[in-house]
Amino acid sequence: MKKIGVLHGMERSFPMAFVDRVNRMGLKNVKAEHLEIDKVQQGEPCGFDVIIDRISQDVPFYRAVLKNAASTGTAVINNPFWWSADEKFFNNALAVKIGVPVPKTVLLPSHDKPTDTQDSSFSNLRFPLSWDQIFSHIGFPAYMKPHAGGGWKSVYKLRDPADFFEKFKETGQLVMMLQEEIVFQEYFRCYCLGRKYVRIMEYEPRNPHHLRYVVNRGPASEKLLKTVHDYVLKLNEALGYDFNTVEFAVRDGVPYAIDFCNPAPDADVNSVGQENFEWVVEHAARMAVERAEAHQPSKDNLTWGTYIADGVANFLKSNKK
Repeated sequence: MKKIGVLHGMERSFPMAFVDRVNRMGLKNVKAEHLEIDKVQQGEPCGFDVIIDRISQDVPFYRAVLKNAASTGTAVINNPFWWSADEKFFNNALAVKIGVPVPKTVLLPSHDKPTDTQDSSFSNLRFPLSWDQIFSHIGFPAYMKPHAGGGWKSVYKLRDPADFFEKFKETGQLVMMLQEEIVFQEYFRCYCLGRKYVRIMEYEPRNPHHLRYVVNRGPASEKLLKTVHDYVLKLNEALGYDFNTVEFAVRDGVPYAIDFCNPAPDADVNSVGQENFEWVVEHAARMAVERAEAHQPSKDNLTWGTYIADGVANFLKSNKK
């Protein structure tokens, strides 16, 4: 019997519906249940073939548990090693590399020195930075947001340089990035599951949270939707995420990837709506069952994006010469 576990925190609607959906498929060799963690011993299997991770981004203990499980053959969705290494500024750099449009963005050192550092720790950092060049490149209004992390925590809309320097002081030791504003005519939030199932949803980030999926812009063009669909798959193939959302702001017909590092995206029925919720539950169940049926005991059952996989392949190739 293949076992699928879901690891979650205060979230209720999606985990419960997911477990119920898998078990109602009537599969003789696959079952799902809520993960229960007790004794965690190094190198010992956890008893699950697949785990859907919805909470380890907030609980370091869980992240360590999942890495241990992966080392013994559990297929963890999403890959906890890649998730630990990934961040939003790198996402943008990779998007540029693979040809997906993103807003102009620059990385900023933290306003306050990191703990246990001093001025001499920054011998290689120019001070002050070329602020005039940075502001000219990005323009105003602009957005400043953490280079890592999720949600709308510590996100600022900035009017001008004076506003920037005032808000920058509030960011403390956070490493931030400054990003151009995309004044959009259309906006989409897209689920991507298993790097093949895509759900494109009209979205309005300026609405109250419970109304963001209530949009009346009229139907988008088939050409635009096809481009968005292809970009979603392209980004997740490169990054290696099997459960993720990608957001696009469309300016003058061009979809710009705004936020595409959401490996535990909101899937609550009260925010995404019943129709979107049903889609996520159904396709998450399909994906998890597919991974369970393909699971090979005691093997490495993690998936990796093409960025890492291609790098490994090139390394092995060079060593054969």
